[in-house]
Amino acid sequence: MPIEPHRSTMARRFYFVAHGGVVQGVGFRYFTRQRARDYGITGWCRNTPDNKVEGEAQGEDDALESFFRDVDRGPRHATVVQLTREDLDVVDGESGFSIRR
Repeated sequence: MPIEPHRSTMARRFYFVAHGGVVQGVGFRYFTRQRARDYGITGWCRNTPDNKVEGEAQGEDDALESFFRDVDRGPRHATVVQLTREDLDVVDGESGFSIRR
């Protein structure tokens, strides 16, 4: 009998940037924090001086995919043009998701 490939549930971490027409002044960071909490994602996000929102998100693959799908849409009044992300090393012992200033 063939062995089914096992899907990894290993934690991963990404640095992400929401580039947009409108991602500041529309509650984007609070939306992102709430979605992170909904999916059990840890990390942080903040506004950048060049009108983007950046952050780091860590969690299980399936949770991260759902999180990034929501962040790519953003809250109701946001317009996300592009969501980029790059792999980072996992941070041990992190808890919660915060908004940084």
